[in-house]
Amino acid sequence: MKTPIIAPSILSADFTRLGEDLATCEKAGANWIHVDVMDGHFVPNMTLGPLVVEACKRATNLPLDVHLMIEKPESMLEAFARAGADRLTVHVETCPHLHRTIQQIQSLGVKAGVTLNPATPAIMLQEIYTLVDLVLVMTVNPGFGGQNFIPEMLQKVAQIRKSLDENGSQAWLEVDGGVSEKTLPSLLKAGADAFVAGNAVFKHPGGITAGIAALHNLTLPAYRPEN
Repeated sequence: MKTPIIAPSILSADFTRLGEDLATCEKAGANWIHVDVMDGHFVPNMTLGPLVVEACKRATNLPLDVHLMIEKPESMLEAFARAGADRLTVHVETCPHLHRTIQQIQSLGVKAGVTLNPATPAIMLQEIYTLVDLVLVMTVNPGFGGQNFIPEMLQKVAQIRKSLDENGSQAWLEVDGGVSEKTLPSLLKAGADAFVAGNAVFKHPGGITAGIAALHNLTLPAYRPEN
């Protein structure tokens, strides 16, 4: 089993001090930095573009885990790869030629991930388990931070964990949405090994360092960065 990953989501960060917050995350033992990209079409919000990814790349040595919640993601892959994304994750709902999109990401020297919305069945991933580096399960409906975890997604996480293992896939199984000290243990038990956390890190009463430590302490006694 992989050593679990904690990936703070900058959607919940203070953008007036983003560089400082990223440095704090890195020092506190975060493993990746998660960047949510929204276009106002596929999801009802607009957030970050390649320029912010480029700024994050300058501010931290941690891998940038970029989640593209956008229509026609294939048109933006090269821009995000040039900006410094280490992982690019696309939605099955926006990729009619998913194999081709995954191949395009990997041809750019970037690790490829795939994700699906809560109402999209896990069977949609069946043909690509062995091709991707990461599978992301949305445990809230994408578009806004701070939403409540959808408990029915635990079954989907367990189902995808089983499929990954049966296919011999080494892909990370990541979860995003409502990840907190309350929900992480159940998600870990269901088979997730990478955890995107926004408010649980950046809005933690004890600060970023305490938030990351609290999540790490719920995974394994000892942890190490993974690239």
